[in-house]
Amino acid sequence: MSLNAYQNAATRAEDPRNTEYRLFAQVTRALMDADKADVTDMKTRSAALDWNRRVWSAFALDCADAGNKLPEGLRAAIISLSIFVSKQSSEIMRSGGEMDILIEINRTIMQGLQPQQEAAPQPAAG
Repeated sequence: MSLNAYQNAATRAEDPRNTEYRLFAQVTRALMDADKADVTDMKTRSAALDWNRRVWSAFALDCADAGNKLPEGLRAAIISLSIFVSKQSSEIMRSGGEMDILIEINRTIMQGLQPQQEAAPQPAAG
């Protein structure tokens, strides 16, 4: 079995939360690399900002769908974050500013997507 076939099979079997986590990890890495790039490297910076904006737009569109099963408050928060990310991305492109806030938002989302560790059983007090 080739590596590509294995990766395709693993991706199809992946839990949606893991897929979302992986996507955020990839786009956040691109933002971090772009943030380190020279301010005049518009291609790198704009590509990362655009990719991040598209990811957030896709999540916002999904949350706007009436069939979305997330709680209404969480859906509204994701839509609001998407709007903020879009505005902040435009500001960064205009000013050449740092991408720290976008990176931090994505990291926070990634923390929420991580599987919750089950608490280890505590020994009985005796």
